[in-house]
Amino acid sequence: MKAAIIILSDPKNGGEDALGRMFNGLAAAYDFKQRDIPVSIYFQGAGTRWPGVVGQPSHPVHALFKAVETEIAGVSCGCADVFGAREDAVKSGFDLITDNSVPGTSGLPSLGKLVADGFTVFTF
Repeated sequence: MKAAIIILSDPKNGGEDALGRMFNGLAAAYDFKQRDIPVSIYFQGAGTRWPGVVGQPSHPVHALFKAVETEIAGVSCGCADVFGAREDAVKSGFDLITDNSVPGTSGLPSLGKLVADGFTVFTF
């Protein structure tokens, strides 16, 4: 088994619900990691804004974020462009993922490739 955690929630507009989804996504990744189940975390959609937020030590999920940081595959390049998060993603040191050449974008992660590679996809 392998798990792909897709973070879609928006820290800018989502309030407590967005924070709860981010927290639970990272907590799931932490659980998989502790059980030695391969896990990869992707920031997609408005979720591409999270790397610029949770990297701050004062953020409530910063410690959990740091605990699973090595499992972060990257940030959707096309989504980061649309949601104005590209600069923060690059500044945070994360890869911009472009596997899925969606027309009119700079590319997104390929969920089809993840499934073909045996990942179970979880969205938060």
